[in-house]
Amino acid sequence: MASNSQVAAIASPTWASSVTGSFHSVVALLVAALVVSAVYLSRDQLQLRIPTPARRPQRCDLFSGRWVYDNVSHPLYKGQECPYRSEQHACEAYGRKDVKYQQWRWQPRGCDLLRFNATALLERLRNKRLMFVGDSLNRNQWDSMVCMVESAIPPTLKSLSYHLNASLIVFRAHEYNATIEYYWAPMLVESNCDNAVSHPADHRIARVQAIEKYAKHWNDADFLIFDSYLWWRLPKLEILWGSFESPDAIHKMVKMSRAYEMALNTWSDWLEIHVNRSKTQLFFVSMSPTHKKAEEWGGVPGRKCLGETEPITQEGYWGNGSIPAMMRVVERVIEKLKTRGVTIHVLNITQLSEYRKEAHPTIYRKQWHPLTKEQLANPVSYADCSHWCLPGVPDVWNELLYTYIFHYIHT
Repeated sequence: MASNSQVAAIASPTWASSVTGSFHSVVALLVAALVVSAVYLSRDQLQLRIPTPARRPQRCDLFSGRWVYDNVSHPLYKGQECPYRSEQHACEAYGRKDVKYQQWRWQPRGCDLLRFNATALLERLRNKRLMFVGDSLNRNQWDSMVCMVESAIPPTLKSLSYHLNASLIVFRAHEYNATIEYYWAPMLVESNCDNAVSHPADHRIARVQAIEKYAKHWNDADFLIFDSYLWWRLPKLEILWGSFESPDAIHKMVKMSRAYEMALNTWSDWLEIHVNRSKTQLFFVSMSPTHKKAEEWGGVPGRKCLGETEPITQEGYWGNGSIPAMMRVVERVIEKLKTRGVTIHVLNITQLSEYRKEAHPTIYRKQWHPLTKEQLANPVSYADCSHWCLPGVPDVWNELLYTYIFHYIHT
């Protein structure tokens, strides 16, 4: 750790170390020597407990830990040098002067994240497709991943292309015959928000039983990373049975939690039927928090996250923007899938991201529509406290994904 390191936002521990059983003293000394040797041999790898014969191996909880300021190893790339970064996430390019938000790394309690190696990941992705599917927060993570690997590829051996009216974006590493893709599907099922360029933000209609039209583009991927939260966060949503064009279609307003569960059940049924379980690794990214009420962390009421420069240090901080009931719906659906033989790895990024109130674009991003005089006079009115600057928090989400790919799953 750098000499100027500092620690913020310590999360609660989820496991403790203990050794059970009684041994002959000589055997105990041998075991101790083996443990010490294992630690020294694996300093650059994820540190896990050595299980005792009476217990199954236990994983470190990668999502419980603390943010450590580290301007030596972070950021993992220079944002200004990534030609593929979306202008929505390019905070420094749009006038943000403080860059400390780029220099925090996540330190799990009791172990380390694997050190990210772009070449190693590209080799693992050789002849494979890694695809992010979901809303703009998943686009944020895809954007991050492309920036994390692209500098390891010569300019003539990489490309970016848009397909299906920009719903599908494909970054291609030609030498590896590998792709890192993003598919815009904010509600996972079909909806009136599926146009990647122009979509209504207020009146949302979901066909909770329809998914095949878009999902057919996903089913050959080797890694699928899903998310879907922000577009569901209304008290009620309009649910459609039938097609958008049919005069006989049934429309009904349904409570958010019920509508969300109906959609995820359709998604899970599709996964069970269409995904090749011997090929495709599945992930679901938990809710990305928003920071729209500064009074929740002791800030100036009405300021949202505008002007914030430091993480939240209150242990276990949880804002009202993250809805546990929605996360419980995801948990139930994934548990049911597990009983049906389909495993989904959850990247539980919510708590660790809750602390990072200072890492959003706020006013430092491209505005897709001209700002009004009223907005310009009141910057808080258009401050983005939902998405994330890059480099920044989504890089850590990808470090977690990288650790899973190399340590927890077999491909």
